Amino acid sequence: MNLPYIPPYKTKMIEPLYFSTKIERKRWIEEADFNLFKLDSDWVIVDLMTDSGTGAMSEQQWAEVMLGDESYAGSESFYKLKRTIKELLGFEHMVPTHQGRAAENILFSATVKEGDIIPGNAHFDTTKGHIEFRKAHAVDCTIDEAYNTATDHPFKGNVDLDKLKKVLDDNPKDNIPFINITITCNTVGGQPVSLKNIEQVHQLAEQYGIPVFMDIARYAENAYFIKKREPEYKDWPIKKIVEKTFSYCDTAWMSAKKDGLANMGGFIGTKNEELFTAISNLTIIYEGFITYGGMSGRDMGALAQGLQEAVDFNYLESRVEQVHYLGEKLKEYGIPIQTPVGGHAIFIDAKKVYPHIPQSEYPGQVLAVEAYVEGGVRGTEIGTLLADRDPDTGLDRYPELDTLRFAIPRRVYTRNHMDYIAATMRNVYENRNQVKRGFKIKWQAPILRHFTVQLEKL
Repeated sequence: MNLPYIPPYKTKMIEPLYFSTKIERKRWIEEADFNLFKLDSDWVIVDLMTDSGTGAMSEQQWAEVMLGDESYAGSESFYKLKRTIKELLGFEHMVPTHQGRAAENILFSATVKEGDIIPGNAHFDTTKGHIEFRKAHAVDCTIDEAYNTATDHPFKGNVDLDKLKKVLDDNPKDNIPFINITITCNTVGGQPVSLKNIEQVHQLAEQYGIPVFMDIARYAENAYFIKKREPEYKDWPIKKIVEKTFSYCDTAWMSAKKDGLANMGGFIGTKNEELFTAISNLTIIYEGFITYGGMSGRDMGALAQGLQEAVDFNYLESRVEQVHYLGEKLKEYGIPIQTPVGGHAIFIDAKKVYPHIPQSEYPGQVLAVEAYVEGGVRGTEIGTLLADRDPDTGLDRYPELDTLRFAIPRRVYTRNHMDYIAATMRNVYENRNQVKRGFKIKWQAPILRHFTVQLEKL
């Protein structure tokens, strides 16, 4: 018989869980104003709030922690990370930051001004937040197929070239500092971008003399999907696909807490020496000296190792297949999810689960709360709360997708945990008609409200 598939690693250390009761969870979520970000982690049984910084590091990464050079300037750990980024991703220049949003702050401070337009595939929350904080505008040019969760398209993260061209034609070049490609595209379901599409965007950008920037938090997972779904690259090793991907990119930033397999860290990589000078000065102001930025030496060493581990095909196959397994279980129970399943998360279509709850009552958040109360499973709403308000009108924006995201931490949970999550959501789905109304907002921050919002039941 054929041997069953197993992950390419074994467990060396465990972390205990507290199995709370439904009565406890109901009380805790009410005390937290129905905001899952305000829950103590001890109150969560399976934590799928994010895959950012929540993974398990390897023994080699922990060894790098012990080897960390904590020198203020010229740390060997920095040069180890710099060499890895140059060899793997092709960026001659690099500054480390403490995480992705710090990289966005520095990079956008150097490139984005009031009134600018930044087109791209669906920008994530902190990206859009940094753009709008500078009174600029993020313009979504994702293909239409991305917003139909039942449509089976292999690259729902692709940029619609006609939409992009219209933005480039309708706005002065000086008002478009760069075109942004996010790989994979988190907001539309962790969906990949094809290498052909990346090349086409780069070609169009060259015609207009505009650089291509990339948000590369999940670059390795995107490369895996290219290998699996673009026939011409099926025999290419992951590293070669990664190299080709970044040949079409001028500058990139990364939350290294995802495909860096690290618990903290980020960086900006660029091929532009003038831009490097600008971001170096801003790094010193906002983060720290340019050979440590916002990171300790031990964290830079762990990140350098993690970047290498993330492009291992066996690791990627185990990672993506675990997410796929959960997706298939949910589909088996009739639960509507974004298909095909993406690389890091499952996105459940809350508008289909609760068609009677309008987006003004935040159905994605309703589903997130119900999942927590039922099984102690913590996810994140990717919908109207996260979309926030239009900066010009102050009114809620209603995105085409209103979802509950279950982001799977890397190398943390087992198949039994996936079965538990699926059973939890089966119960929630079977009881969906008992939920009549959603939430209203008691208090919200002026920007990125979903992190701290206070809600009450209608």
